[in-house]
Amino acid sequence: MKSTKRYKPCDLIIFGALGDLTKRKLLLSLYRLDSSNLLEPETRIVAVDRVVQDTDGYLKIAQKSISEFLPEPLDNEVWVRMSARFTYVQIDITDAEQFKKLTSVIDQKKRVMVNYLAIPPFLFNHICSGLQKSKLINKETRIVIEKPIGHDLKSSRQINDTVAAVFAEDQIYRIDHYLGKETVLNLLALRFANSIFTTNWSHNTIDHIQITVAEDIGIEGRWDYFDKSGQLRDMLQNHLLQILTFIAMEPPVNLEAQSIHNEKIKVLQALRPIADYNVEKRTVRGQYTKGYIKGQFVPGYLEEEGANTHSSTESFVAMRIDIDNWRWAGVPFYLRTGKRMSYKRTEIVVYFKQLPHNIFKDSYRNLPPNKLIIHLQPKEGVEIEMLNKVPGIDGAIKLQQTKLDLSFSDTFNNQRVFGGYERLLLESMRGNSTLFISREETEQAWTWVDSIQRAWAHLSDKPRSYTAGTWGPNAADALLARDGRTWED
Repeated sequence: MKSTKRYKPCDLIIFGALGDLTKRKLLLSLYRLDSSNLLEPETRIVAVDRVVQDTDGYLKIAQKSISEFLPEPLDNEVWVRMSARFTYVQIDITDAEQFKKLTSVIDQKKRVMVNYLAIPPFLFNHICSGLQKSKLINKETRIVIEKPIGHDLKSSRQINDTVAAVFAEDQIYRIDHYLGKETVLNLLALRFANSIFTTNWSHNTIDHIQITVAEDIGIEGRWDYFDKSGQLRDMLQNHLLQILTFIAMEPPVNLEAQSIHNEKIKVLQALRPIADYNVEKRTVRGQYTKGYIKGQFVPGYLEEEGANTHSSTESFVAMRIDIDNWRWAGVPFYLRTGKRMSYKRTEIVVYFKQLPHNIFKDSYRNLPPNKLIIHLQPKEGVEIEMLNKVPGIDGAIKLQQTKLDLSFSDTFNNQRVFGGYERLLLESMRGNSTLFISREETEQAWTWVDSIQRAWAHLSDKPRSYTAGTWGPNAADALLARDGRTWED
């Protein structure tokens, strides 16, 4: 597959080139983009880290990392082409003078400088300061920053202020890899290109919506980091709320970045606050205990390596969210996310309202609702669950629940389904900020989440226990049962 449109080539600077994110995600994504001929021929990759290393030594590390995470054998032709793009530069980012080393390897007259910060946020100020003092920033220069963008509204503003002191808002690309997934993007097409959904996407026809982001993994050696964050701030504040905005937003004027950002912000502004007065009825916190995942024993959260046995940090969150606007009045959104759950699964389930009258009582005393199920991972696709007549001529009309299944891999079997990082890396290099998060979105989300965090701090009870390999604490089921509903399991 070749790109038919030419874009200005880039100098992609990866700060933290020897870090885990680069090894696991960025190098593999760049390899796949190059193998699909989506990188401009003149694009260069500059790997930056503090470790003394030369380019040949770094390429050996990069090749090993790509081979480790690539499901198929490394294509030598692609690797030769890709490796020719690389230059390694050793920089101590705390020393602003060392950034001048970049001037000999980049060419801002021929290529756009895109700075990818695969490093912790507390180091962002060193990068911004070093680039500025070395006069490496012009109007075309971009910066890509990773979550977490703070741990609350105050820290988020501090990080945003640091970057905004050097870069204009349209130069800043805040990344959430969920927004690069095909099925998240397909929400735009599903909702705004198909009249069957466009005209049936409101409180008039939808009963409720569920969003589940389940992980079967635990902390994976990040106990200290995760314990300071928790599932609410690590997953719900960004991934789940971003998915929610795509589901709930009004039709944008066009597909330009600002139009989409404007509609997403309106959704975040319309979220009904969760605070002291309603937090116990609207939220459930959980913490996993020992159990079995895929037949293998796994320790509980408090038994993980380096754990503080008195921690009350949540590894699971479920909540009911209400959006106070005309479209969604009376339609609850149920969100849940957790670690050490039965299996990895990210999906959206839209439950349509039941019909007011049933003429098929012989088959179903109560007709089940139609459902639209959007699978984000591991298998990407869309299903519609509906009722059909069972074939037969015995006189009675018998109904059976059936699914219309649109699997991306089956339907588009001659096209690769790209991953989130692949798409977002490419869009950042091409200068398209539509799938990135604006500052106002980030801060609006933190404002809402901070209210929940403060309310939890006032509660005397700890998170509810749930056994690893299950779907969370019983209280999460009770959250829906109070409304006469159940989770899609």
